[in-house]
Amino acid sequence: MFTGIVEEVGTIRKLRFQAEGAAITVAAKNILPGIAIGDSIAVNGVCLTAVRILSDAFVCDISEETLRRSAFRNAGIGARVNLERALSVNGRLGGHIMQGHVDDVGRMISRTPSGGGFEIYFSFPGALERYLVYKGSIAVNGISLTIASLGKESFSVAVIPHTISATNLGELAPGDPVNLETDILGKYFERYFQLGLTENPDNSSAGRNTESKLTVEYLVDQGF
Repeated sequence: MFTGIVEEVGTIRKLRFQAEGAAITVAAKNILPGIAIGDSIAVNGVCLTAVRILSDAFVCDISEETLRRSAFRNAGIGARVNLERALSVNGRLGGHIMQGHVDDVGRMISRTPSGGGFEIYFSFPGALERYLVYKGSIAVNGISLTIASLGKESFSVAVIPHTISATNLGELAPGDPVNLETDILGKYFERYFQLGLTENPDNSSAGRNTESKLTVEYLVDQGF
């Protein structure tokens, strides 16, 4: 699990595409003393596993599915990426719960000064609309941000100067791809309704049983 609070901006040193996926080497400094082989690291919001630790970099494998879902398929050597280590049990939850499982790729539309910071607009694929909520959380390149305005095909976020300087947001240009991860809570709620674990409130007026089917026993059976 991650929180979307970027610890460091690293640089892609190598990116080797293979028959099924890719291998990426990321140059870093601050997070290296705290990671080991097998650890999870969010790289631009994508949860990757460290398979090799170097003196000034780490190496991860990227699956074919991750390449298809993320902006890594268009990444290049020298690109700067946001880095975050997995949340420790006693760590602070400064952003919101993130899995590092990117939903899809959006694109930056514009960035304009607003007060002391910036307002940045991003486009998103239509399939993600049902998970986006005004004033809700969204991860953009692994950064926990709050949706400031929401349209049918785009949303904006208000970004303070610190976030611009501590991440790669300030380096984005219009049209650049970004990794998007929506709030996991919305996906769970949707799934509960799909499985009929809770009734539609409108059914109560028809005299139907509105008792929830979500029980402790059911959660245990599902592995929770």
